[in-house]
Amino acid sequence: MDEIIENLKEIGLNSYEAKVYLALLKKYPATGYEAAKLADIPQARAYDTLKSLENAHIVTSSSTKPVTYTPIRPKELTKRYKRKINSTLEFLEKKLPNVKDDYTEPVLNVAGMHSIRSKILEIIKNSSKEIFLEVWSQDFKFFESVLLEAYNRGLEIKIVGYDNISCPFGTVFTHINSKEIGYSSGGKMIFLAADGTEGLFGTIEPLNKQREPSVLWTKNSDIVFLIKQSIVQDMYLIDISAQFPEQLKYFYGKGLKKLKDKVLGPQGFYKIL
Repeated sequence: MDEIIENLKEIGLNSYEAKVYLALLKKYPATGYEAAKLADIPQARAYDTLKSLENAHIVTSSSTKPVTYTPIRPKELTKRYKRKINSTLEFLEKKLPNVKDDYTEPVLNVAGMHSIRSKILEIIKNSSKEIFLEVWSQDFKFFESVLLEAYNRGLEIKIVGYDNISCPFGTVFTHINSKEIGYSSGGKMIFLAADGTEGLFGTIEPLNKQREPSVLWTKNSDIVFLIKQSIVQDMYLIDISAQFPEQLKYFYGKGLKKLKDKVLGPQGFYKIL
């Protein structure tokens, strides 16, 4: 019964109104005295509460003496509030965007391993079309079962593994210089783009153990696009390197050093692959 009262309060009734309405459902028509006794509320508050319910058209009163009260049917109550809530939501959907025309989805920090993993699981579970993920094997193991569920729902799963990931579903590309990547980026990174509408990236395991794992999460479609593009570009490079290793070594040197020097300068220490 307490749970029903709490849910009635969720739709706008106060505690006394919820209790009196439930009491009248058990016995109606009922006088104010009877309603107060059944609802276990002070009699002095019963009449104000009944008047409030009557004004809200949730109970009706008789023209007899003493006055008795009858509740509307539960189905009528829920139908009425469903219409009211849907109408309110439709209004807000139309009007809220006009409050600020240039509204931009925020980029929020998510800190701590538990919070990061919970957010990633939430993103995967809410996805409906595609997931692009760049991840280390130890983290992939934590998300593997949920990713498999998403794959079985028909989602396209594309993964870049910083180290050797064993995955029997989706498409997997494997980096060949994971240690250099982890060192140059200050720790183990993760990138996630889902449905083009939600994304996340950051350091899930810093090299500096005194630093807390921290990522950025957003529903900003422009930033999600950039996250996905970053993952896709890595996939291009990984696949091209796998198909033409000798040609790339001939043109760019071992580890694509000439390309790295061209893009980042000779002093740059970040390894592209």
